[in-house]
Amino acid sequence: MVMGRFKRFISEFFGGLALILLVHAQDQSDFISIDCGLPENSSYTEWKTGVDYISDAGFIDSGINRQISTEFKGDLQQQVWSLRSFPEGIRNCYSIRITQGTKYLIRATFFYGNYDGESKLPEFDVHLGANMWNTIKITNVSNGFVKELIHVPLLNYIQLCLVNTQRGTPFITAIELRPLPNSTYETTDGSLERFWRVDVGSKSNSQYRYKYDVYDRIWWPYNYEKWTGLSTSLTIESPSSNPYRPPSVVMSTAATPINDSAPLYFQWYPEDATSKYYIYMHFAEVVKLKANQSRSFNVILNGEHWYGPYVPDYLWTFTLYSKDALTSTGGQYVFSLVKTENSTLPPIINAIEIYSVKNLLQSETDQEDVGAITKIKSTYGVKRNWQGDPCAPQAYSWEGLNCRYDGYNAPRVISLDLSSSELTGAISADISTLVMLQYLDLSNNSLTGSVPDVLSKLQYLEVLNLERNQLNGSIPAELIKRSKSGSLLLSVGENSNLCASDSCERKKSKNNIVVLILASVVGLLILSLTIAAIFCGLTRRKKQDKTRVALVDTEPNVQNRPLESMQRQVTYSDLERITNNFERILGKGGFGTVYYGCMDGIRVAVKVFSPSSVQGYQQFQAEASHYNIEFLISDTHLSIQRLLY
Repeated sequence: MVMGRFKRFISEFFGGLALILLVHAQDQSDFISIDCGLPENSSYTEWKTGVDYISDAGFIDSGINRQISTEFKGDLQQQVWSLRSFPEGIRNCYSIRITQGTKYLIRATFFYGNYDGESKLPEFDVHLGANMWNTIKITNVSNGFVKELIHVPLLNYIQLCLVNTQRGTPFITAIELRPLPNSTYETTDGSLERFWRVDVGSKSNSQYRYKYDVYDRIWWPYNYEKWTGLSTSLTIESPSSNPYRPPSVVMSTAATPINDSAPLYFQWYPEDATSKYYIYMHFAEVVKLKANQSRSFNVILNGEHWYGPYVPDYLWTFTLYSKDALTSTGGQYVFSLVKTENSTLPPIINAIEIYSVKNLLQSETDQEDVGAITKIKSTYGVKRNWQGDPCAPQAYSWEGLNCRYDGYNAPRVISLDLSSSELTGAISADISTLVMLQYLDLSNNSLTGSVPDVLSKLQYLEVLNLERNQLNGSIPAELIKRSKSGSLLLSVGENSNLCASDSCERKKSKNNIVVLILASVVGLLILSLTIAAIFCGLTRRKKQDKTRVALVDTEPNVQNRPLESMQRQVTYSDLERITNNFERILGKGGFGTVYYGCMDGIRVAVKVFSPSSVQGYQQFQAEASHYNIEFLISDTHLSIQRLLY
């Protein structure tokens, strides 16, 4: 008896002959039952099971609702009729709130049903959070898959992701979560993926689940040609000491060897050499034995005594299970139930569950980072396929994010690039929660308001690009200090109302000051430089309405100008560097051509003073004296000087 005989019943769950029988209602208040592809705000009660299903629209923001072909619906349960497909994006994820620390049976259903009319059988991967769960390979348009995992989430949500592996369009039919007692299905390592769950000795083709099973486990019927069936119409009870509580309808049938003297055995082959398994065998005597009859047997695993002798109780469930994971060096697992010498009857078994260990070892992104980036996504309505874990697995990290992976700790976000992302509004303070951030690019958006001081708290920040926005006010002093020291590469160009100088803090009463750099080149050009300090966002002076322009002449022996030297030498080659070889023209005025430049992180306007200027020196001097000037560059001394008035 090999695995194939058991596996075929998994897909038969969807067949037209499958019928789920009903009993009295059970409480399903803690169930999460999601019909994927059901229209938004829709819900219903599946009439065969009594399970209440809701739409998946509130758990995902991508994908397309589809319906399987009518010819395949037949007697299938309603949650199989619709599905959600994902023709776009590499990874599409459901995010489902759960109770943290609770053990769940997580069930994902996939039924193709030729929904696209193309009969192209897809293959794709399913991830649980940051970890690979399984590969779904559809082999027949009328067959489906039911994947189940017993798992204890460490967070208050789970993320179930469909990953496109370029072998067809991913899709999903239903997602169901069922809480289990934490005292059940205990493991010393990993989560548990269902390998077998069979109703032994069943005389019908029916699968049993809720409402027969209070945990909504699905039990597939199994009959082996070398076994004979036993059954009872009486109720099989589970004692309070047995939290597994297999359904009475499942326990009311059993199998025993056709040959009374032969052992009852079953076997399976591991998926690979490293696979580990947990087994749960459910026993109950279904025959009222006579005084001269007895049933007693031992359980043997791969030729070694494993448990026994055991005598099953009449109409009373007993669950025998492995406390530690089973491993095999022989390439197979063979369980034999062998009657003892004094037993007059052969061994019996009613139901079997086998689970393989699923190690989900990939750490999910640090939760503070997850919270921060999720808020940022919500604040700006980021139009990217930001689904699932932001950093893990590394191959599917979010676009625009780079993360640090050290193999021991949770991944951390170290780079965030939201340039050209149509961002509006203020710079979100949530960015400061990404405490490991080294690179931040918010350029080429429509961000407004000031640069928040909280960005100064990002102690590892090395690059900050805020260019081409609509920011105003002044750059926080700490960021300017770090920029000047060389520890931070700060870019703030093309924010017309943003002041990038620390002097903005000292000149609270000034508004809209433009600094021009004026200089001259003897024999060739006369250069007039005025540094344009970025707008400081301060209160306008009540008595002056027009924009203040700082003008400086370059004639020698200018009188009545008290100057304070700042000991900054400026050469013509400096001016070429500042203006990138006079690349960009801002405009032309009465004194000559004005070029765009950048000096010490400050945007400046460089004005070339023309000897043929229509405005004379005296007029230039008068206009220069009329305004308060922030900085002065004089070509006579080639030094930056500051006016004291």
